[in-house]
Amino acid sequence: MQTATLGATGLEVTPLAYGTWQFGGDWGRVDERAAIEAIGHARSLGINFFDTAQAYGFGRSERLLGAALAGELRSDRESVVIATKGGLRIDGENLVRDASPGWLRKGAEASLEALGTDYIDLYQVHWPDPQTPISETAGALADLVREGLIRHVGVSNYTTAQIEQFAAVLPVETIQPPYHLFRRGAETGLLPYAAGHHIGVLAYGPLAHGLLSGAITATTTFGPGDWRAHSPAFSGDGFTRNLQVVAALRAFAAARGATIGQLAVAWVLAHPAVQVAIVGARTPAHLAETLGALDLTLSRADLAEIDTITAAAVPVGGPTPEGMS
Repeated sequence: MQTATLGATGLEVTPLAYGTWQFGGDWGRVDERAAIEAIGHARSLGINFFDTAQAYGFGRSERLLGAALAGELRSDRESVVIATKGGLRIDGENLVRDASPGWLRKGAEASLEALGTDYIDLYQVHWPDPQTPISETAGALADLVREGLIRHVGVSNYTTAQIEQFAAVLPVETIQPPYHLFRRGAETGLLPYAAGHHIGVLAYGPLAHGLLSGAITATTTFGPGDWRAHSPAFSGDGFTRNLQVVAALRAFAAARGATIGQLAVAWVLAHPAVQVAIVGARTPAHLAETLGALDLTLSRADLAEIDTITAAAVPVGGPTPEGMS
């Protein structure tokens, strides 16, 4: 599979990263054997980039990823690129932001143990922490880099102003924003900023949390533990309106010999600032289908027509916000 250079990190990664949020429990019941098989299948298809986080089940997702890649992590460590995130913790029944130096160090050490590796290729701050000065967060990660526990540093869900504060202490090498056809806010500031500062971009949620997979209909129900069961993005008039947009996009994709999922991922990767789209397919068949996005080239006329189709869409976010109470 082709690779792309991830910003200033110098890391050569596949344009599709396999994301493991779905194995932490926020999307319902997890079959751990099936999860390990799905990760292994992603690797067999040529994907070398895997994205996870401490907060995805607080070790559960990372342990599954480490188990699935154990052989290569032991014998050919440089063949895979592992990205994880820290800076969230459980406080009673609440998930809170904590990017303090002490918690980041504990988080990085816990991630290393769960993954079963000596270093993390890319460590990202999951969410900005309003209680901790950004300079302290950056300084703590600079220490972890000097100690060799992590090799590269990125941020997720940061604004450009927050990135600039962080970069005053330690260069931000990557950003991970939400970006899909129903959530385009990053286009107005963050993505141009990244392109202008040679910052790598890993876009998450390219399938709009399943809405752009083509599998969700007006009668779809979500299981216990799946955050979408309680999300206004998947119910009501806005949801109905977006399903109409999805139908139009599906027809547009079919006319070009593609599925709507392939179209959605190809659209994300068509942005010149984006190097990687994070996908989290649960089954080998879904992942194999998504790989077809890499063979779909969208012309300027195609992109303009997609803009016209999605003009009627209602913006779609994640949990409130993603993973946060």
